Amino acid sequence: MTESTEKITRRNFTWLFEQPLDLKVQILQQHLSICQLVINQILEEEVKHLSGERYSHQKPHEGRYSRYGFNPGSVNIGGRKLKVEVPKVVDNSDGSFQSLESYRELKKLDDMDEAAMQAVLHGLSTRDYQGVIDHLEEGFGLSKSSVSSKFIKASAECLREFEDRDISHHKLLAVFIDGKYLQRQQIIIALGITERGEKVVLGFVQTTTENSIAVSEFFKGLKQRGMQWQQGLLFITDGSRGIKKAIEQEFAQTAIIQRCIWHKEKTY
Repeated sequence: MTESTEKITRRNFTWLFEQPLDLKVQILQQHLSICQLVINQILEEEVKHLSGERYSHQKPHEGRYSRYGFNPGSVNIGGRKLKVEVPKVVDNSDGSFQSLESYRELKKLDDMDEAAMQAVLHGLSTRDYQGVIDHLEEGFGLSKSSVSSKFIKASAECLREFEDRDISHHKLLAVFIDGKYLQRQQIIIALGITERGEKVVLGFVQTTTENSIAVSEFFKGLKQRGMQWQQGLLFITDGSRGIKKAIEQEFAQTAIIQRCIWHKEKTY
């Protein structure tokens, strides 16, 4: 932003129309600036309805309401917090401040993303995918593409936090390693068993096969996140040679490998 566009904090579209062409074009290139002008215009309309035009002696409501400066606020626009200056209106009859209905409506935009995410997650849990999309389109006016985009962003952040979390505080006795297919993709999952008998999902890796290279890199990532293995661990596997090789490479003499009885019985 240039010095000129930084002056729009409390401006609205009336101010914009009075500006030279180059500044109008510059502001159009910054969608958040346009959003701020719209928000300021909405808030100003309600303030004028309550207290009249600024500096005018013609006051509505028999002069009951007066402007009283600004408070810092924010509105969520496209997942970003946009700082706004919220006008304060004082009720002269008792000295209380009049909350702006328009600002309360704008703040509902903050709730929309959360409600959309909760609706999507509910749909995933009940497998009512089409019903969720229809609900969001009707209730929030959100397109399928925008819902998908918001969910991808939120779920990617959850996945990043899950994959980067510290696991050093878990005192592990055993680790179950198994591969499952999901949409024709092999997902190898590590489930830890603590000394208190608690099950902890340590992580997973997507790979085409249970090859030792991919699994070894997966184990290295668990070590970097603090996995305790130096005192020895029992590894229960499905019998995959690639997984066994990776365990022997990464944990050397500290690992005891046991083939899962269920998998063993399943092969006979």
